[in-house]
Amino acid sequence: MVTPRGFDGDRLRSWARRAASELERRRVEINELNVFPVPDADTGSNMAHTMHAAVEATEQLGADATAAEVAEALAQGAVRGARGNSGVVLSQVMRGLAQSMTEETSGGVIVADALAAAVRFADRAIAEPVEGTVITVLRAAAVAAEEAAADSTANTLSGVAAAATGAAQQALANTPSQLEALRQAGVVDAGATGLVILLEALVAEVADGAAQHAPGVSEQGEGASRNSGSAAHSHGAAGNLEVMFYFRGEVGALGRLEDALGELGDSLVVARAGEDEGTVHIHTERAGEVIEQAFGAGKVSDLRLEILPAEPVTHAPKRVIIAVTPPGSLTELYGQAGAVTIAPGPDVVADILAAIRRSRAQEVILLPNGLLDSRNLVAVERATRAFEQTITLLATVRLVSGIAALTVHDANQPLATAAFTMSEAAGEMRTAVAHRAEKAGLIQGGPVGKGDIIVTAHGETVLIADTPAEALEGACRRLLDHGGEQVTVLYDPTYLHADELDALAVRFAETLGVEAVAYPADGLGAVAEIGVE
Repeated sequence: MVTPRGFDGDRLRSWARRAASELERRRVEINELNVFPVPDADTGSNMAHTMHAAVEATEQLGADATAAEVAEALAQGAVRGARGNSGVVLSQVMRGLAQSMTEETSGGVIVADALAAAVRFADRAIAEPVEGTVITVLRAAAVAAEEAAADSTANTLSGVAAAATGAAQQALANTPSQLEALRQAGVVDAGATGLVILLEALVAEVADGAAQHAPGVSEQGEGASRNSGSAAHSHGAAGNLEVMFYFRGEVGALGRLEDALGELGDSLVVARAGEDEGTVHIHTERAGEVIEQAFGAGKVSDLRLEILPAEPVTHAPKRVIIAVTPPGSLTELYGQAGAVTIAPGPDVVADILAAIRRSRAQEVILLPNGLLDSRNLVAVERATRAFEQTITLLATVRLVSGIAALTVHDANQPLATAAFTMSEAAGEMRTAVAHRAEKAGLIQGGPVGKGDIIVTAHGETVLIADTPAEALEGACRRLLDHGGEQVTVLYDPTYLHADELDALAVRFAETLGVEAVAYPADGLGAVAEIGVE
């Protein structure tokens, strides 16, 4: 098998030139798609200018420049030359590439790391990201690249590039379903189209690199190079790809290639135009290996990739619950209750979308647990409009209310019924949170000293106590003034001990006839969370 040439400085510069040339060639086409945020018909021009500035910055480097040096020059040039919103996003892709480029990391992992970093940079650069635009497509490509990089059968440079490109094409095709302006105009997003062109250029560059590295194989003709890596807009979930190309080889090469490809996928068809040339078609989840085998065996032209609709997955769960949860004992607690947990952080939206996609569940219930801000919630809601799965977002405002929702989930109930019951349980739970005062001062509830325990509910101070145990019992009794049968406490073991919670449970059972349960929760970010239902 022929391994594609790695992304050394020359190859990286060649990809950048190819991408810049293709953006310039399709500049008018992209401009005509430009209807959002304003129809000023300049997205194609802005992206072409930004990429040209990136390439121009590399011309000052010597012929022996390393990949890291070329990547840094591309990033600096793109950032300095960025024009428009789309140009800014493109420059952040270059920044992600520069940050991820190391000599020790394999090409597939570099692509995945670069796209993940680009999502973080772009999300910070855009004040109010809108789903259904380039940020959505960039995120889809990053998720697919990460999955491919983690898969030992697809983590080659070509495999990761193909996976990222296919997912981006899928997401691009879905942008009109997420943005009204695109739907009314009957177009896909202009900036996202430019990003897909960058990724398609990467697939073509990797394929050309394999051809140049194959012993005894001549270079493709100019027309083949232009067509290599092109793909129609996709029409399904990323993963299973249709790969087609025209092959020409020496005596017996086509037969040997056919035998080799038979182990890499299905629906293999070889339409011979002669004894050792013809069109090859295959459905595969190992597109990178297919491409490498083809270039290693002979001359390839008209390479095309297209995402195929996902096949039914009979073993997949019908429904999955995803909960945003700090790492540690709370993750274990939620996991034992049957939830998939996602840690809060700067990549939380991408992590949630990746978990939804990986689950292949038909129905998804998301518990934000008060750890997603409004921007995160909007991003998740809009991004998942393009998913074939049904996603239901529940208003769990605290981790303790998320537990209340989980305890009443019935997997045998229809989604709407189950979600209503869970939402009702979370909404009816009265909650409070106890924090330690970091310094002395005057707050809404009165003066506090450093180290005092402040209990709040719905943004108002409920009480101030000297010790965590005092604060916890006082808060529970206040919440129980309005009735209740059970108290649930999540507590940080740094401030409270299990024996204190046991004693509290006994007192409540004896004096109030109320059951109390407590769970240690390192990483809670508070002394305790209390819920009464």
